Amino acid sequence: MTRTVQRNMVNNVMLTLTGVCTVLTVSILFLILGFLVWNGAASLDWSFFTQLPLPAGETGGGMANAIIGSGITILIAICIGIPVGFIGGIYLAEFGGSTMSFLVRYTADLLNGVPSVVIGIFAWTVVVVPMHGFSAWAGGFALSLMMIPICLRSTEQFLRSIPGSLREGSLALGASKTRTILSVVVPAAKQGILTGMILGVARVAGETAPLLFTSFNNQFWSNKLNEPTATLPVMIYSHAISPYEDWHRQAWAAGLVLLTLVLVANIAARLVLSRGAASQRG
Repeated sequence: MTRTVQRNMVNNVMLTLTGVCTVLTVSILFLILGFLVWNGAASLDWSFFTQLPLPAGETGGGMANAIIGSGITILIAICIGIPVGFIGGIYLAEFGGSTMSFLVRYTADLLNGVPSVVIGIFAWTVVVVPMHGFSAWAGGFALSLMMIPICLRSTEQFLRSIPGSLREGSLALGASKTRTILSVVVPAAKQGILTGMILGVARVAGETAPLLFTSFNNQFWSNKLNEPTATLPVMIYSHAISPYEDWHRQAWAAGLVLLTLVLVANIAARLVLSRGAASQRG
């Protein structure tokens, strides 16, 4: 057997293995989507998005408070996590020294790997206990801790991908380093930075454990941000473990809504990134 034949055999085997793995991965995704659509689509109606949950044993109702509550907690997380991650990424890419940058990157990577339940316990200790109650603030703070390392590392990565000639040209024209970063470097990397931020939001949107320790839950409307707040992940959890069939049906519907939002966020991130790549080629 010649060396060329051996290489062709190895190539064909590896192509077959990669094809099988790809099919398995896509099949699992469509299996999950199929289960959610089959069990949850029939329960999606206008009342699901506009009405409050009904007491146990009663049929009907919706999760309007949980949908609004999820939006509020994610918005709080965005207001905290994205600015911190963005500024931290700029520091690492443009100002950080070797030792300090290493420590910040290492800390961010460790934080990104911390289990979400530990994040929830930490947020409970530093926010819920001093405030003497669960709240949307605490839930948003917990989610922001998970969002910061994602935004920080993605911002640093895309800023470092900008050619140094752009910086040098701006500095040669008399611009300060700060103005160069804000006027030249950041705009050139804005598509990638925005993509990382969208993926960070999608990453934390479905987290349940931190919210169990922080925002907790509420069967009614939350009138203040310092009150227990219902969220979709927690409502899915509480309804799924209940003994009521109607609650199980609503849990499937809420899961379908949540997964759809995450898929939309991921697709939006891909579109933003591909549009940025196309504009650079043009």
